[in-house]
Order: sequence, then C-alpha cells, then structure tokens
Amino acid sequence: MFSSLKNIFKIPDLRGKVLFTVAMIAVYEMGIYIPAPGVSFHAIQKLESLAQAGGILGFLNLFTGGGLTRLAIFGLGIMPYITSSIIIQLLATVIPKFQEWRDQGAVGQKKLVQVTRYLTVSLALMQSTGLAFAFHSGGLGFFGAGVSVDLIPQFTVPRVLFLVLTMTAGTAMVMWIGELITQRGIGQGMSILIFANVVGVIPAGGGSVLAVGGGFKFAVIVLVAIGLLVAIVFVEQGQRRIPVTFAKRVVGRRMYGGQSTYIPLKVNQAGVIPIIFASSMLYFPVMLTNVVPWVWFRNFVNNYLAQPTSLLYIGIYGFFIVVFTFFYVTVSFDPHQQADIIRKQGGYIPGIRPGAPTEHYLAKILNRLTLPGSLFLALVAVLPSLLLTLWGINQYPFAGTMLLIAVGVMLETLKQIDSQLMMRNYEGFLK
Repeated sequence: MFSSLKNIFKIPDLRGKVLFTVAMIAVYEMGIYIPAPGVSFHAIQKLESLAQAGGILGFLNLFTGGGLTRLAIFGLGIMPYITSSIIIQLLATVIPKFQEWRDQGAVGQKKLVQVTRYLTVSLALMQSTGLAFAFHSGGLGFFGAGVSVDLIPQFTVPRVLFLVLTMTAGTAMVMWIGELITQRGIGQGMSILIFANVVGVIPAGGGSVLAVGGGFKFAVIVLVAIGLLVAIVFVEQGQRRIPVTFAKRVVGRRMYGGQSTYIPLKVNQAGVIPIIFASSMLYFPVMLTNVVPWVWFRNFVNNYLAQPTSLLYIGIYGFFIVVFTFFYVTVSFDPHQQADIIRKQGGYIPGIRPGAPTEHYLAKILNRLTLPGSLFLALVAVLPSLLLTLWGINQYPFAGTMLLIAVGVMLETLKQIDSQLMMRNYEGFLK
C-alpha cells in the first residue's frame, strides 16, 4: 500500500488528481467554518458544546463536519444529496419511468442524476427553512429537554430568506464539488466529503473520551477500535463469487462468448446506508415530542430514545440496522433482474437452469450473505456505544459508525488508485 502511495507522485496525471481532490476538500472545509449571515457567534459556541453530548444534533453534526452547529454556508453538508439519492434509488423500483431510465444505461443514468440534483436542491430549501425556525425557537427537540439556544436573534423575514438562500446555494455547491471530485479527482466525490467530515471529528472525540474516562478506559477504547478496524477491513474485502458461463455463438464470421466470469456479492452489500436509515427512524420520535401532547410519550422519548447512550436506544438501534440491511439489499440487488440479464446474454450459472431457478439461487445466496453482513454492521455500530454506556461516557456515541465510514471510503479509494497504477504499470510508465 505504501509503495503504491509513493508511486502516485511519480505519475503527473495521478499526482494532479490527488492534489485536485485535496484542494476541493480544503474548499469544503472552509465552507463549513463560515457562518451564514445573521447567526450569533456566542450562540454558536454554546451550541457546539451541546453537540458534543450526542443526541440528534450530534449525529447530524457528524455528517456535516460541524457545519450544522454553526449554520454555516455548507451547514447542510452532503445529507440532502444522500437523502435524495436514496429516495431516487428506492423510487426506481416502483415508478415505471424511473425503471425505464435505469435500464437504459448511461443515457438513463444521466436523467436519474439530473432528477437527483433537482430533488437535492428542493430538500436543501426545505431543510434550511426548517433549521432556521428550529434554531430560533429553542431547537424543537434537537438539544434535549429544557435546553434552548437562539442562533438567529434578529429573526426577520428578509434575514431568514437570505439565510435559507445562502444554505441552499451552499448545498448546491457541495454537490458540485462532489461531482468534480468524481470526474477530475480520486474516488467517489460524496464519499470523500463524508470521509473528510468523519476523520475531522475523530481527534476531538478521542480527546473527550480521554478527558472524561481517563487513560485506562481510553486505552481499552483504542484497542477495541483497532480490533474493529481489522474486522471491518476483513469483512469489506469479503465476497461470494457466483460463477457465470456464457455459451458460444457465431455472429457473421466471428465467434462470441465461451468465456467464464463471476458475479461478486459482498458480505456487506449495503454499506453504511442501513445505519443512516436506523438513526433517522430513531430520531423521528424525538421530533414528534414537539407536536404530540402526551406527557408520558415525551418523558419516554426524552429518557430513552433521545439519548444514544441509553441501553434501550442501543438495542433498538441494532435491531433497525439488521432490518434495514435486508430491506436495502433487496432493493439495490434484484435477483429477478440479474437472472434476466444473464439469460438474455446467453449465460448460465453452472448447475443451475436459466430463468426462475437462477433467480431463486441468487436470492438464496444473497439472503445467506446478508444475515452475517447485517449482524456485523449492528455489532460495529453498537459495540463502542455499549462500552461507553457501561462506563458512563456519553461524549463519543458514534465511534463505530465513524470507523465503518472511514475504512469503507478509504478502501474504495485505494482500490481506484491501485487499479490506475496497475494500468500504467502495464503500459510501462512505472519501473
């Protein structure tokens, strides 16, 4: 790995891609530290201290790199784009027009990307408006019971409109930066921006654990993190290869087919999407406490579901991760569609008849892989939080999620770098 990283700077175009990616990350980091117009600086300092205690604010702050607590110009981060991408991906399974575009290849993919962009801007407009009212009205469930922070003391219509316009434009620029990184840089742009957010929070979280828990507990957490790091790398690299053989056929004077390939099915087919789904579902009751008049419901949510260090929260969190992993894998990988593609291309899985038997076989293998993958995701997300809860440390409740995101993005980026190095080595650019 280190030799590959060293060889990057020997090739001008690869070196340019890496430097371009670093420059775009620097621009993004600058944007999450510049507050939007009309935001109180003293309230920002108070809000950042509240975000370190976790809760819904801490989770959202994780994916925005701290920009949410500042109401920065990039305060929404990449969350609107992630949400819109997930929505479009789910709708592509139920809306015939989206299904048609998905099956058209590159042309249809461009149309889906364009719809995703429009939906991202719409979501950013709604979210920035909601955040402006929430951060002026005491948080509306973001900060916990009995806590109120007014981030916009001079709450006028022109000021709010300008704030909403600024944050929406910032989200559009973040989306543009991510696409630029994908086109001209290294790795997938949005994943790289998430990686930058997560890695930027890790040192502060580690310092909080050391300050609250002491040296021994900090050392144990570090050892657990190293163990999880090895496990994540092992599972992320693991895959089941389904062999596929294509029959020979003659077209004109040429013979096609006759080769064998495979379908790679990863153990962790869903990535970190189930973790985002599960967290969103658990924060929905927190938002309902602002409109539901039942006192018992508010007390239950504030005592158990509003605290990521609650044992009930951790248990429900792990269960939702397992459920949403099966749901997302079923949506993203359709055995019926894959079996139909293999049949149309004249291929077959050795020992399995084309058509319905191939579909049943793929569905069976997918379910057998998804179960350990979902349990692994739940274990990685829950184990550090459970350990910190038993020790009474609530300053770093999303350690497992951070590790999973950071390692997953880094592995995919290194794979792209390694493939480009191998290609250039084949052409004789490297010694």
